[in-house]
Amino acid sequence: MDVSSATALAHPNIALIKYWGNSDDEWTIPANGSISLTLGGLFTRVQVTVDKALIQDQLFLEGEVASEAAQVRVRQFMDHVRRFSGKQMFCRIESTSNFPRGSGIASSAAAFAAMALAAAKVYGLPTDPCELSRLARLGSGSACRSIYGGFVEWIAGIDHQSSYAIPLAPKDYWDLVDCVAVVSTEHKAVSSREGHRLAKTSPLQPCRVQTASQRIERCRRAILERDFGQLAQVVELDSNLMHSVMMTSQPPLFYWRGETLIIMEEVRRWRNQGQPVCYTVDAGPNVHVLTLAAHAEWVREKLSQIAGVKGVIVAAPGEGAVLV
Repeated sequence: MDVSSATALAHPNIALIKYWGNSDDEWTIPANGSISLTLGGLFTRVQVTVDKALIQDQLFLEGEVASEAAQVRVRQFMDHVRRFSGKQMFCRIESTSNFPRGSGIASSAAAFAAMALAAAKVYGLPTDPCELSRLARLGSGSACRSIYGGFVEWIAGIDHQSSYAIPLAPKDYWDLVDCVAVVSTEHKAVSSREGHRLAKTSPLQPCRVQTASQRIERCRRAILERDFGQLAQVVELDSNLMHSVMMTSQPPLFYWRGETLIIMEEVRRWRNQGQPVCYTVDAGPNVHVLTLAAHAEWVREKLSQIAGVKGVIVAAPGEGAVLV
């Protein structure tokens, strides 16, 4: 039965093998598959409410009217929802998060995963995870992974039906923890969405894409075997490759800051001293430092002592998107 309002909650995810660049921008079909970890404790809550007085969707972020760019992006997503459902009603969409937006902590992934679930409920669309994953992908590629909890793999596919995420291992399969060293909460100047469009201008992107399947296999095996050493090698390699593409795009994208490099160097030093740690950086300056739960407090303290680190967010593996 259709409802006039629904609220859903979803968590961001950190890509262990990165998604960067599309083979089809219109349908957000990625150039390569990816693997992620859903982050518990961090969440975005989205309420979708039908309003018969509206002639277009209205988006509110943290209680304020969203920017025109954000409004357009959400309306384009809701157009897909209307197309699939055959229902032409418009909605008031209210989104709140408990972590910084637009700074490389996958805020759009959490937002569109929650929006996909709430909108599917309101418009009477299927709410099984596979269908939701396809739908969420149309708002933000990484959102397809936040439909699930724990460890998740996004099958790249070649079209809308064949591109979706699947669960790889549940959240309690391995006690990994993500310690996010926050060096900036500012909204990045160039969005991930625009960065994906620029990826094809880098001469390094074809090589990155061509070898992605090998890294996916290595990462998948490391997770299933709970092999932190192997995970660290492939995760850092993949992160560095993505940022190499960013830096050689036209125009180039430099998301790293000085503090970003210092943290990365410190993490490598700690690992050489025997600590189970590795880094990965999404489209922003903040550094995700992965470790095992027993070492998380030590890592948090060490990161907090680095000049320029404004705070450390500690996130264990989280659940998938849910109605609330």
